[in-house]
Amino acid sequence: MKKYLLKRIVYLVIVFFVVSLMMYMIYNLIPSDPALVQMEPLRKTLKPDEWTRQYNELREKMGLNAPLIVRYARWMGFMPDPDGSWSGMLQGNFGYSVSYKRNVTEIIGTPMLNTILLNFLSTIITLALTIPLGIYCAVHARKATDNAIQVGTVIGYSLPTFLIAILFIYIFAVLLRLLPAGGAKTPGSNFTGLREFLDRLYYLILPIIVLVFTGLAGMTRTVRAAMMDTLSQDYIRTARAKGLKEKVVIYSHAWRNALLPVSTSIMGWMIGVFTGGSLVIEQTFALNGTGKLYWSALTTTDYELVLAMQMFYTLVSLIGVLLTDLSYTLVDPRVRIDK
Repeated sequence: MKKYLLKRIVYLVIVFFVVSLMMYMIYNLIPSDPALVQMEPLRKTLKPDEWTRQYNELREKMGLNAPLIVRYARWMGFMPDPDGSWSGMLQGNFGYSVSYKRNVTEIIGTPMLNTILLNFLSTIITLALTIPLGIYCAVHARKATDNAIQVGTVIGYSLPTFLIAILFIYIFAVLLRLLPAGGAKTPGSNFTGLREFLDRLYYLILPIIVLVFTGLAGMTRTVRAAMMDTLSQDYIRTARAKGLKEKVVIYSHAWRNALLPVSTSIMGWMIGVFTGGSLVIEQTFALNGTGKLYWSALTTTDYELVLAMQMFYTLVSLIGVLLTDLSYTLVDPRVRIDK
């Protein structure tokens, strides 16, 4: 087990650096000049010669005249900056945002907390609902209740996320006036501690409801399909022929075997939600999250911020893949990862 984990962690580190190099190269192929963005407002106040001199000095200070591979090494923290300091990603410096005029680490804290809280809570609730609902539909396949649920899941799967969000805003915020229509906290509030957490959670209730509703459709159908395939196997008919109780057949024999393909789908869905699946929700509810921040950085060509967000998404994906592989052992004892 330890040997396998060590090997996988080494693989993940290698993949992380390869992806970071590819992302850095791709984003630097896009025509952009951070030094020009900072100097452009001064063009009218400085003489042309003075503006050109300061512009060239700023490019040299920012290391933009160095070869691309050298700039990547400095960005990652493998090489010192032109001034001799070490301030790359490995040292905890994720770059400087030209649009916010601040370090990236000062910007991404709150959006990342909002996104993690939003997606973590919605994922837990979605799985808590879809797994038993999918099992129930598989056991009662093609009956009236299953047919009604399948119709509902098809409708939920077909409707765009933003349309569902607008519908829920109209119901809960406009008609019933139970929940706020957007935002991340009470305007003008200075709550701290538990009161701040509860206030933040209150504003997340409606986005969580929308994410859960949109996630129910696909995951319920996935669990149902896996369970129906397992329930049709010969060993399930043998277990029933032996006189085992239906609960024992379903939860002790069928469910654990059906969980192996489902676990991969669940982890893939979770990675998709964390790596941008909540972008529409954050835009619709004016929630300060990583998806909204990522889109804003792209539209303003703030590529230092974009790369930092991309590395966060890459890390989430790699950890999700590792957890998927480890979950196989818990679900199916036949899978031995130590061999």
